[in-house]
Amino acid sequence: MTDSPRAETKKFDTEVNQLLRLMINALYSNREIFLRELISNASDACDKLRFMALTDDQLKGLDEGLRIEVRVDDEAGTLSVSDSGIGMSREEVVDNLGTIARSGTRQFLENLSGDRQRDASLIGQFGVGFYAAFIVSDRVVVETRRAGEPPETGVRWQSEGHDEYQLEPVSLDRTGTSVTLHLASDHRDLLNAHRIEAIIRRYSNHIAFPIHLVAGDENRVVNDTQALWARPRAELQDSDYESFFTSLTGDPGKPLSWAHHHVEGSQRYSLLLYLPGQAPFDLLYNRDELSGLKLYIQRVFIMDAAEQLLPRYLRFLRGVVDAADLPLNVSREMLQDSPLLHRIRGTVTARGLKLVEKLANEGGQPWEQFWKQFGSVLKEGVIEDAEHREKLAGLLRFHSTSEEGSSSPRVSLDDYIARMPEEEEHIWYLTADSLAAARSSPHLEAFAAAGREVLLLDERIDEWLVGHLPEYKGKTLKSATRGPEAEDKTADHDEDSLKLAGRIKASLGERVGNVRPSRRLHRWPSCVVAEEQGVSVQMQKLLRQAGHELPESKPDLEFNPTHELLALMTMESDQERFDDLAALLFEQALLAEGGELADPAAYVRRVNDLLVRLLGSQPPDSPQ
Repeated sequence: MTDSPRAETKKFDTEVNQLLRLMINALYSNREIFLRELISNASDACDKLRFMALTDDQLKGLDEGLRIEVRVDDEAGTLSVSDSGIGMSREEVVDNLGTIARSGTRQFLENLSGDRQRDASLIGQFGVGFYAAFIVSDRVVVETRRAGEPPETGVRWQSEGHDEYQLEPVSLDRTGTSVTLHLASDHRDLLNAHRIEAIIRRYSNHIAFPIHLVAGDENRVVNDTQALWARPRAELQDSDYESFFTSLTGDPGKPLSWAHHHVEGSQRYSLLLYLPGQAPFDLLYNRDELSGLKLYIQRVFIMDAAEQLLPRYLRFLRGVVDAADLPLNVSREMLQDSPLLHRIRGTVTARGLKLVEKLANEGGQPWEQFWKQFGSVLKEGVIEDAEHREKLAGLLRFHSTSEEGSSSPRVSLDDYIARMPEEEEHIWYLTADSLAAARSSPHLEAFAAAGREVLLLDERIDEWLVGHLPEYKGKTLKSATRGPEAEDKTADHDEDSLKLAGRIKASLGERVGNVRPSRRLHRWPSCVVAEEQGVSVQMQKLLRQAGHELPESKPDLEFNPTHELLALMTMESDQERFDDLAALLFEQALLAEGGELADPAAYVRRVNDLLVRLLGSQPPDSPQ
């Protein structure tokens, strides 16, 4: 019988000291990650023992009652993570803890093939995770004994995270591994059971093995070993999904809908996506807050990864993506770009859109609630996602002149096309600051007279939306401010109307482009019309508000020669009075379009002067 190895001090592998300094000081952005890494390693060890016990008679029975224990000892200033898993021999300790980026679990997986590799439910492909312990510790002690080996084969490994570590034999009653962290003085605040429990629940709540938190006389399981998304859909009830939604999001309300999928094949992952019933208050304007989709790898929480796995226009989705494997950076805090990541993103996007489409097809109150909360965000997809543009456009809903005072937009582009005359080539729309402004626009008069429907777009994003959606199912989207073309022509107007147009143009000068009479107007005296390829009044306003400098743009002015105001202007001989009336004619048309006046004070002065003249010309007792 040979003598057992004695205690010895060994050097870390080449440049380990420099790498440790890098990891401790720069690699991890969040110190709480250390506990996730240690629990992940413990879970790997339990998984490995359970898997190996299937074929190794010597290990049978040792895989029963597998567990992980996190112990807080305030007096000693230590935090320990223990498992009853496979453990390590002395040689494995040297290989796995003496060399950075070496992972015993990864080596174990590489030695498997076929179905055995598929069945091995392991994460352990992150060899540097253990060293995260040095983020918060000034000394780490590891005691381990490999399953199936006698007590005297135990090993103690310890290091202060510099350029060496110590090894010594130790007799251990239990198999498995225990990692004890002697916390540095500035990290002693972690010796708080409630804080440790919160960290466990955030990162390791769905580990497949019970995690016991031991603090003083208290010993209790603090994780939920059943990951709902990993369970078959057939065994889950609606109440299970609703309860998990609340625990996942903190939203006490019920989700509108959800989708649960298990994707099999060369890459395996699970998706559980929810459509919430209520939007966060800043969802529309805070496009950078993408935290609704949580990424797990084998049920270990990695990050809020909505930015990498979801387009921004689906940022309202909540849920979980749990992958068998994904490339991460060495600290597991950042996803690396890869074909697999793109495939998962594509699947999540497609499933998310299908979830919205299903809700739209079902209609009713849930769909109206969804549109009220998230419709504006969904519109961003038409602008950003050319691949899914037509599908997204089909999901949009608008107000329309066909509605009877509805407060909720219900008209889809398909609804519009189904009602339009067969010979019609355009889907007509009108953008405005508000629904009330749109409904009272002078541009609608001609369409109403012709019995033609117009979509009423009253949100800020709508100007950008129509700019990125030139057509839908062969029909061109066209602004009501640019048509109908046949009514824009002036050839059939009388000579007096054309003469008045020239006089108004001369009065307004460079403030307008063309001035012409039109038959599109009935009750209104005038309206401004954008050029066919020009920037609309609404878009000009939005761009100025955003701080953009715009090239000089002059809208055309159309007037109704049959309106009483224009008849009075025709007879007006006082040039100063005519100039005021022409200016008011143009400014009122601009205001009706939602535009901004270059000189609001001058407009108010002109209105007041006209009121004084009108009221001053009437006897006190005359009817008003």
